[in-house]
Amino acid sequence: MSMSIPELERALRALRLSGMIATLQVRALQVAQHESDFVEAFSSLVQDELDRRRSRLLERRFALSGLSERKDLKDFDWTYNPKLPRREVLELATLKFIQAREGALLIGPPGLGKSFIAKAIAQLAVQRGYKVFYREAHVLIEEINQARQFGEIAKYRAQLNSAELLVIDDLFLRRLPPNAADELADVLMSRYEKASVMITSNRPIEDWAKLLGDVVIVTPLLDRLMHRGRLLKFEGKSWRLKEAAERVAKRAADA
Repeated sequence: MSMSIPELERALRALRLSGMIATLQVRALQVAQHESDFVEAFSSLVQDELDRRRSRLLERRFALSGLSERKDLKDFDWTYNPKLPRREVLELATLKFIQAREGALLIGPPGLGKSFIAKAIAQLAVQRGYKVFYREAHVLIEEINQARQFGEIAKYRAQLNSAELLVIDDLFLRRLPPNAADELADVLMSRYEKASVMITSNRPIEDWAKLLGDVVIVTPLLDRLMHRGRLLKFEGKSWRLKEAAERVAKRAADA
């Protein structure tokens, strides 16, 4: 006995085949109008389900990564600032450094696109199936301190260490608490030669010891980071200044 479309939808819902439900009526119409035969239509339904599941899986991975916005390297205008390390960035975008369990350090003044590029590479990693953990530096330290306070540091550490790519963004953009050096050292040393770390910072490496307040910790920390890592130096014109100038010019034109 054949089922009606509503009955089929209920059955598919019970089987948790939401991708098929979404296109069932369209596929049935294609068969009715002889645009495809049964096998073609059924194959399309199966592909619809696979596509829906892949899309949902990517959405879950993106949500779990901690990334709050989507960035794409194809949207980055390299012509505005030819001094940027374009070749090195595109090499990072191959994600071979994750496979090799290497690190990446993006250093340079504010407004040059370091965070944009780090987020774009992190998003690429999510799309390729890697487990990504993204945090701004001050948020990472706050979460570590909270985990210690509530006796959940082992659980939090396990979450950090399970990520194949850890992105620590905007290091030193905000003042860090006194224990930041120890916590960063623990995080980086626990991942040394085991998993990748990408860090962005607007402060030169020479300032790190002073900013963290511990030369003894910073030296081996940087040694491990750079031993199996890549240093990308960002120089040139600021995107933020460009955008600010454009806003001023637009307001003047509209006045």
